[in-house]
Amino acid sequence: MTIRVALGERSYDISIENGALDRAGELLAPYAARGRFIVVTDRNIVPNQLYRLESSLTAAGIACAVEVLPPGESTKSWAMLEKLTDAMLAYGVERNDTLIALGGGVIGDLVGFAASIVKRGCRFVQVPTTLLSQVDSSVGGKTAINSRAGKNLIGAFYQPVHVLIDPTTLDTLPIREVRAGYAEVVKYGLIDDPAFFAWCETNVRQLLGGASEARLEAIGKSVAAKARIVGEDERETSGRRALLNLGHTFGHALEAETGFSDRLLHGEAVAAGMALAFRFSAAQGLCSADDARRVTDHLAAAGLPTTLDAAGVDARGDALVAHMLHDKKMEGGRLPFLLARGIGQTFLDKQVDLAAVARFLDADRG
Repeated sequence: MTIRVALGERSYDISIENGALDRAGELLAPYAARGRFIVVTDRNIVPNQLYRLESSLTAAGIACAVEVLPPGESTKSWAMLEKLTDAMLAYGVERNDTLIALGGGVIGDLVGFAASIVKRGCRFVQVPTTLLSQVDSSVGGKTAINSRAGKNLIGAFYQPVHVLIDPTTLDTLPIREVRAGYAEVVKYGLIDDPAFFAWCETNVRQLLGGASEARLEAIGKSVAAKARIVGEDERETSGRRALLNLGHTFGHALEAETGFSDRLLHGEAVAAGMALAFRFSAAQGLCSADDARRVTDHLAAAGLPTTLDAAGVDARGDALVAHMLHDKKMEGGRLPFLLARGIGQTFLDKQVDLAAVARFLDADRG
């Protein structure tokens, strides 16, 4: 299927197809300026997916340079940004050249940011290879690196020219990575589509088990939802796009407490964050305890953490709130929270008392 992100002259297509990576030379040929690409990936991707991409480009008569970076969240750093931009300049990159980000969210975020700043902007294509990046981070143009102060605080809105999604790349992923990506799938149901959340409840086993039809359905629904929201509010100016951050305020605090490491994957943090957001909403009388329990039970059944203990976090509520104060969404000293009036009824609350959040976290851990 092909899904369009409608952004005027910066509009682009998202191609979703089993085996698309093996047709990359054909599908991406229009972006091969000077008959070449610069592919950026990480060491974990090289054995399984880089060969498929290179073979397809070669068959189409397209040359490519390859830059291989270390895997993991620590790659979203100033040091790796400098390494990548130096490599791009050494290759003689020009504005009409195209980078290919082959990998998960870390590679996509870093490559997108590098593309936005080298020579004041060159083109890039997203080829996401994890479920999380396929349904979330590869779409919408958010690019960033992390800093000492927090996650994704240095970055830019910069759209790709194309997104190429091949669900067969998920076949080689560890199940933990697939589960982490599944959290972002569930998110779209919780935001404004209770029917899709019910679909997830029915089909979670097939999806996590690798059933092709279930994967295509989940990816297609998720990408279509995000493309629609991004088209309505590209830069989060109206608040509509902010709904995509459900679970992220709590989740980023958990990631900060665990050192932005493999101790807690981003999708795992989002899962715990969504469960916390629904339980906090229930504690505030905004949604029913039954809805909060239903969300928690489903995420737990998918093998995802839904509590501080399960996320490996042993910190007081005020310590976690201190992490939240570095959130890039702070406005006038207040932090907007994504809360819920029920499943499929997420809303943005800009008047949340952070002391109440800290008390809730302490009580929830207990």
